[in-house]
Amino acid sequence: MNAKRGIIVLGLLSAASMPTWAQQIKGVVIDQKSKETLIGAVVTVDGTNVKAITNIDGNFQIDGLDKEKKYTLYINYVGYKTQKIDGVQAKDADQVIALQPDEQQLKEVTVTAVERRNTDAAMIQVAKNSPVIVSNVSAQEISRTQDTNAGEVIRRVPGVSLIDDKFVMVRGLSQRYNNVWVNGGAVPSSEADSRAFSFDIIPSSQIDNLTIVKSPTAEYPADYSGGFIIVNTKEIPAENSFNIAVGGNWNTSSAFKDFSYSKGSGTDFLGFDNGLRNLNGGIHADLNPQLDANGKPVGDYATSLLGNGFNNDWLIKNKKPLGDLKLAASLNQRWMLGGRTLGMLAALNYTNEYRTYENMENNLYGIYDVANDKPNYLRHSVDDQYNNNVRLGAMLNFTFLSKDGNHKYQLKNIFNQLATSRYTWRDGVSAQSNLERSAEYYYRSRTTYNGQLTGKHTFTSDALDWSIGYAYANRHLPDRRRYLIDDALESGVYALSTGNDISREWTQLDEHILSLGVNDKHHFKFGNFEPNLQVGAYGEYRSREYQTQPKTIGRKWNGCFEKNWRRFAGLPAGGRTDGLPDPGRHSCRYHHHYHAGGTDKIHSGRCPDPGKGGPDEAAGSDRGERVPGNRGLHHGRRALYGKTSGLVQGNKPYGK
Repeated sequence: MNAKRGIIVLGLLSAASMPTWAQQIKGVVIDQKSKETLIGAVVTVDGTNVKAITNIDGNFQIDGLDKEKKYTLYINYVGYKTQKIDGVQAKDADQVIALQPDEQQLKEVTVTAVERRNTDAAMIQVAKNSPVIVSNVSAQEISRTQDTNAGEVIRRVPGVSLIDDKFVMVRGLSQRYNNVWVNGGAVPSSEADSRAFSFDIIPSSQIDNLTIVKSPTAEYPADYSGGFIIVNTKEIPAENSFNIAVGGNWNTSSAFKDFSYSKGSGTDFLGFDNGLRNLNGGIHADLNPQLDANGKPVGDYATSLLGNGFNNDWLIKNKKPLGDLKLAASLNQRWMLGGRTLGMLAALNYTNEYRTYENMENNLYGIYDVANDKPNYLRHSVDDQYNNNVRLGAMLNFTFLSKDGNHKYQLKNIFNQLATSRYTWRDGVSAQSNLERSAEYYYRSRTTYNGQLTGKHTFTSDALDWSIGYAYANRHLPDRRRYLIDDALESGVYALSTGNDISREWTQLDEHILSLGVNDKHHFKFGNFEPNLQVGAYGEYRSREYQTQPKTIGRKWNGCFEKNWRRFAGLPAGGRTDGLPDPGRHSCRYHHHYHAGGTDKIHSGRCPDPGKGGPDEAAGSDRGERVPGNRGLHHGRRALYGKTSGLVQGNKPYGK
């Protein structure tokens, strides 16, 4: 048994030691001219998937072939002509394959792409390549923050400060020393008395990138010494998409808390006033005069309170806001038109927010009282302020890119509407040491539109760009109403005491800008010296109009203000009464105090029946002589008599 095993083992060892005949093709690939070996040449056996790649010495080896069969080899290498060898057998000697260089002229390779500057890496590269000092912010960085508008975005730039959450100060210089462009075109000022662009107008979702140029450069206007701010909105999309976003904010000061507000128009929630606060006939309208019993105007400056369509609802209401609402929708679409690209980006956003600020100190100080080491108050007041801010924005951009990518045309449109409805209540001590209470009914709307048609063209040695832009902005302040009552006439008794205690104001600012610009950058080549020459031109036409019409109840409004108090909803009430009727009655008497000849005089009259539509001015009589030029009223000694359910009740606004 053991002998048999030994024989079997010996036989296996003998078989293992017999030589194995390899069936393979080997060789080397070289350059025909230089005789240098070629690394990475591909040797393929025709009709099979078998192939080999030359190593660092130019050698190759193909195994597993039939030695009796003839094969065809193809040898490929970049920059060389493909070589074909027929009738090669595995038993042949090593092959030496010499390739001929392919010296034919290669055609130009063109790569077309869209330059994007909405990423951090792209804007860093822009800053590195810029010949001037710049700081920038990309859309990618904005997306990582909670910033809602351009004002909040720009404050992240070093050297930039924000004033009133909307105006920009660059390197310590105020907004008048800075210039702003949006999409390559100038933007109008949002303020009536200064050159200042309000950055809170532009939503952050519309921004592609934002750049601040901090040093002079020839390609921008020379009307800035602080910084030149360039805002670019989004353009051609990378892919088709449709997005809807719904969000909200809550803060402990406003949400689910009492919020005071006055009557507004039906479109206030969209940021527009529907005409409730406007003057009939426009801001320069001729207002109807106050009429006497005979239907004739009373004096030269008397204006009818009831015959001009004013909003005379002064009542204050309360509600409890649930919080802030934010809505956004965007549509990105891209079309291929015979190799050309057309892109569209449309966006719509809406914000409605509430802000309550209570117990705000609003003081006016005199010279500090060093002896007693305390401040010297000239006016000492506390304000409660209730703000409702609405923003409606839209953007529609089109981009057309040529087939070769050398020509790009863009049409960019951005529209924003902002409105603030604010009620402010103030309680304190005036500079004359009188107790005073006042209120302000404030509504402001702002509209901005920017539209640009631009083109960028790339030629062999030139880069040309041009732009045509139009921008419009307005700032409307319709019917800003204010009243003030104090105890100047009788200590501890609040009443109207001067002719300026109740005022109404209408202001309107409109600005139009038309701009045109063209730039060309030419590339020269003198051997290794390759300079660039850039030339350009820019023109701008600007039209700006500011209009205002203030009205004051007093000498200018004149006459029987008190007689009409029953027709208004909550006009301010004094603390003293003098026989005025209950609200249900239709007749009353009115009295005006004035001072003449060292004695107090009273001008009296009977109010008409409101139900009969009588003239605004009732017949009156004087007990004593009138003060010449003052039409029976001394504007510094005027008081409102009567006890009404008006805006003031206790020490808070009516309805609180």
